Amino acid sequence: MCAGGDVTLGTNLDTVWARAAADTLWRAYSLMPDPDSLAPALRPLFAGADVAIINIEGAIGDGPAPQKCGPRSTSCFAFRQPPTAAAALRRAIDSATILIGNVANNHSRDAGDAGRAATVDSLESAGMFVTGADTLPTVVPLPSGDTIAVLGFHTDTAAPDARKLRAVRRHVRRAASQYRTVIVTMHLGAEGPAAQRTRDSNEVFLNTKRGNPVAFANAAFAGGATLVIGHGPHVLRAAEWHGDRLVLYSLGNLLTYGPFRLRPPTDRAAVACATITAPRHVSAAELRPTMQRWPGVLVADSTKRAWTLVDSLSRLDFPRTGATVDGHGALKKRKRP
Repeated sequence: MCAGGDVTLGTNLDTVWARAAADTLWRAYSLMPDPDSLAPALRPLFAGADVAIINIEGAIGDGPAPQKCGPRSTSCFAFRQPPTAAAALRRAIDSATILIGNVANNHSRDAGDAGRAATVDSLESAGMFVTGADTLPTVVPLPSGDTIAVLGFHTDTAAPDARKLRAVRRHVRRAASQYRTVIVTMHLGAEGPAAQRTRDSNEVFLNTKRGNPVAFANAAFAGGATLVIGHGPHVLRAAEWHGDRLVLYSLGNLLTYGPFRLRPPTDRAAVACATITAPRHVSAAELRPTMQRWPGVLVADSTKRAWTLVDSLSRLDFPRTGATVDGHGALKKRKRP
């Protein structure tokens, strides 16, 4: 299975930005501000995946919506992608790949509760599975005959709350008691260039408690998770092995066409691919580095910057258990001295 971080294919809630961005997108990159023009860049990054998971950063839909941000706000962002976004994502990734969209994040209600419900309907109508809408596992049958379960958590009282660790462990354990392989996504933590480090402490962003990523991963693994996938900080973070299980603390901004501040290191991300050969056993994993040249302009990163970033951050934050990244992008266990 392969997983990516945040995906936003435009926003119709910021018309001033949209007009200027469309002009630049066409003049500089010959792309249209349309989901079907932007989404195909995802296809090679998920090549060969049986299952793909992406974080749907923002609502999907059109029409009137409650105003999330005040007229003078400088730190509030509201994203609602065009109604065609879900189908464009499904078309962009190989039809043989099962595609799962996570809606447990701080932008899924940018168009209100009705907008979130419309987003879930849109994704499911396009042939995608949806996780993170509630505390129940998303059950995914595979062509092999196996079945996996996926759970999404976010630091929000109106969603499965990633800060309530006992509940996290209980929800994961319930899923693991029914389905042997459970994959968990977490959208939490501080944001921005200063948020690359992963610490075992409660993080804060804009005076809001955004959870403890290390404690969350520990709770998910205690419940029986095989793989934990992080996003939310908008930067790459460390990866850590828990025996034969793996946590990726943040995969960064994958494909974000919106008023994002894409400057190093927020312009670098990765698609992480893991081979799961048995419950609680990741037998191999790799990173496929990406770069956004401009909002919505996604390319494979020829400099492989993600390899260096994840390797160094893992070494700094988890000296004993942090993953190493070799010259082929493979995530390896650190050798004991």
